[in-house]
Order: sequence, then structure tokens, then C-alpha cells
Amino acid sequence: MKRNSPKAAAASPEPAAPRGERTPVELAGLRRRLASMLYESMLLLGVLALTFLVPYLMLGVGFGVAPPGWFAWLHIFVVLGAYFVWYWRRHGQTLAMQTWRLKLVDARDGHHPATARCWLRYALCWPSVLLFGIGLLWALIDRDRQFLHDRLSGTCIVLLPPAVKT
Repeated sequence: MKRNSPKAAAASPEPAAPRGERTPVELAGLRRRLASMLYESMLLLGVLALTFLVPYLMLGVGFGVAPPGWFAWLHIFVVLGAYFVWYWRRHGQTLAMQTWRLKLVDARDGHHPATARCWLRYALCWPSVLLFGIGLLWALIDRDRQFLHDRLSGTCIVLLPPAVKT
């Protein structure tokens, strides 16, 4: 595409999309993205519970010996990073995004973002959310209502059309 606008990239269908795959048609609304984030946070509690409980109980770490606090944060960062990047890179959607018909695309061309761009978006999400949600509040003043981490990483979240029932 020759236009650099995320709206232009999201509004145009992806070239030669595989048969049966839906194509993004418009930028997703703020409420839908926030609802998806809330749902995602509930799913992530299960992911973190599994990745903490199983290894820690198998190794006996939970019985009087605790890893240092920095190790727990590193563990969370790596596990969640692997979860998000794997889903974004594979389908452009996490489980919650599939439910809400949202898809992460490269703002330039509307295709799946590259792995490096996914990791950049993931790394930028942390300060965006943890600094009092400043990156989320950014959407209130952004011209396309995009989160700050999307704007900085060159990605955008688009709304997929409803599935056609046959």
C-alpha cells in the first residue's frame, strides 16, 4: 500500500487473503478493545496459574523456599510475552481477541506484524498499562483512537466482520 495511515491500511482488504479467512475492514472501537483486555486478563490468570503452580509444586519451591522477587517478575514477563507473541504472530489474535472479533495488524500494510514488531508492542504494553494506564488513556486524544503502544510499535487493532453462517 502506498498510504501510511492506519485507517487506510485497515480499511483496505488484505491482498489475496486465503479462502475462508475474514479480512479486516475497520479500526476496532475503544470499548471493544477494553472489553477484550478485561476478558484477556481473566484468561491470563489461568495461564499464569499453570505456569507458576505446576513447575513450583513439582520442584518443591512452594514448600518454604521462594525464588527472589525479580525472578517472579521475569517469569511473568517471559510467559506472557511468549503467549502474546505466539498468538499475534500465528493468527494476529489471542483467545480474547478471537471472541471479540479483533485482529492485530501491521499499520503499514494490514498484514500480520513481524515477530520483532510483536515483541516491541508487547514490551511497550507494560509501561503503557502500569504507568497509571497512560498508554490506554492516550486513545482518548489519538486521532485514530489507538493505544500508545500500538502507535509506537506501528500496529493497530482492527475489527473483523461477523462470520458468515452457511
